[in-house]
Amino acid sequence: MTMTPKIRAVDLLHGDSSVHGERIEVAPSISVSTTFRADPDELPLDAIDLQNPTRHVYSRYTQDISTRVEHVLKKILDGHVATYASGLAACFAALVYYKPNRIAIRGGYWGCHHTIEIYKKCRDIPVEIIDFDDEFKPGDLCWVETPVNPTGESRDIQYYADKIHRVGGKLLVDSTFAPPPLQYPFKLGADCILHSATKYIGGHSDLLAGLLVVKTEAEWLELQSDRTYMGTVMGSLESWLLLRSLRTFHLRIVRQSATATALVQWLKTVASTSKDDSFEGVPGGVLAKVFHSSLQEVDARGFHPSQQMQGGWSATFSILLSTPGYAKALPHLTRYFVPATSLGGVESLIEYRARADPNEDPTLVRLSVGVEDFEDLKADLDQAFRRCKEATTNLK
Repeated sequence: MTMTPKIRAVDLLHGDSSVHGERIEVAPSISVSTTFRADPDELPLDAIDLQNPTRHVYSRYTQDISTRVEHVLKKILDGHVATYASGLAACFAALVYYKPNRIAIRGGYWGCHHTIEIYKKCRDIPVEIIDFDDEFKPGDLCWVETPVNPTGESRDIQYYADKIHRVGGKLLVDSTFAPPPLQYPFKLGADCILHSATKYIGGHSDLLAGLLVVKTEAEWLELQSDRTYMGTVMGSLESWLLLRSLRTFHLRIVRQSATATALVQWLKTVASTSKDDSFEGVPGGVLAKVFHSSLQEVDARGFHPSQQMQGGWSATFSILLSTPGYAKALPHLTRYFVPATSLGGVESLIEYRARADPNEDPTLVRLSVGVEDFEDLKADLDQAFRRCKEATTNLK
């Protein structure tokens, strides 16, 4: 795998220096003010530089910490970043911005599909949902989530960029599962990048936020205006929590990626063990399959995920258990993996995915790897698999 340049720590720690000035405080204060004292000589609102404001008027337009967050994110995401109150708020903002009559989408996070249904209610004409394999038309929006939720498998960004651009459409890439330095969708032809910053970028399971990344200031200004009047700005506390999270982002994501990749390789061997045998004491016949970008083969078009995930693999992946009973039991038999939805936090999470999405395979369990040590997480899954097997044996 060819490694891309690492995220620069100075960008995360000092990327907001141009907007916070020479302040005495080292850690930023939490500002909860919604409005700010007016200056008798101030310029009208439409004359303010919204990316580099020298003053604030009302927090729905700009506020100190959210501006600092967007400056740091601009450094690491290689584009102009608009922040939102949640990942789904960012999804809806993208739909409002592009106004597609047809959306090409396949699988992925079920919440985005519900957001698209809400968008369809707002249109006077029918909005058609098509598949990636359908013929694209001018004005279409191709919505590619990669790696895809919940399996963590990759889709070929460059292929879909070429296909949609040939007809004058746009490509949005949901890169939530693979933030930098794992993947850079703009380099592969994306027009817009979406992140649920609740996940890896936030990384502490304590904030809701979403991001849209675009290539030009003009696009950003339109998104900013839409956001202002849809009222989907991040709250003041969430902005502060996100800025705090960004300071250690480069340390978290690389460690999570490496640990998850090692776990996937171990789990792959466990899954290949017959039910009458064991591997390192882990009984066979409990784990049936492991899904992850690192395990994908070269496809018929010659694509392999390593071509676009040049900075490492996603730290979220899924496994199939041999029975629904095992799948339901496993998350409640772990000691370090927390049985909870969501992903990307410093603590490892494990979820019986059909609990959140009733259309999901009833044997599928999603794992999000945190910053714990590999050996501890491996031992945790080891004992959980054993207990699954023992519980079934005792019922016979």
